[in-house]
Amino acid sequence: MTATAVPRSKAAAPVRTATLVRGEERVTSLGARRWLAVARWGTGFIFLWAFLDKTFGLGFSTAREAAWIHGGTPSQGFMTHAAVGPFKGLFATLASPATDVLFMLAMLGVGVAVILGIGLRASAVVGSLVMLLMWMAEWPLADGSTNPLVDYHIVYALMLIVIAATLAGDTWGLGRRWRELPVVRRLAWLR
Repeated sequence: MTATAVPRSKAAAPVRTATLVRGEERVTSLGARRWLAVARWGTGFIFLWAFLDKTFGLGFSTAREAAWIHGGTPSQGFMTHAAVGPFKGLFATLASPATDVLFMLAMLGVGVAVILGIGLRASAVVGSLVMLLMWMAEWPLADGSTNPLVDYHIVYALMLIVIAATLAGDTWGLGRRWRELPVVRRLAWLR
């Protein structure tokens, strides 16, 4: 009996359908997973960059002298001077050193977690909340924005949700390992 090789064109192609993982839909197409990983890195870097620029005053959106390490107030300035629209007074009232710390922790935490592919559910909630609040503070409905409803804040929030919903941290990230940690198994919101 002789073995015959199956021609490459006749070999079984990998299955590229959706599968269920613990009750959640999971993208299994290799190309889609890789592009989601790239989108995850880009989205995470947006948040991490905001933290770095505001902390060290890299000269892009934050001047060196306005850096957090030089006494700058990353959220207070925005909340008291950049906020417009019907919530302007509310944001000015809430502005404090505590909002600086919370904002910077959110930018750092979401950025690092999303880049690493861990804690994507929590990152989606925190990051989306920050983006929604920033959208409300900038109130694009009144400033003649090219799209008053769906601006970059909304797109970033949607990307965070897509990344979390598709388990995008599993590809080129630490998502699978993270999910296997006992504390993450017990507390699903940490996924």
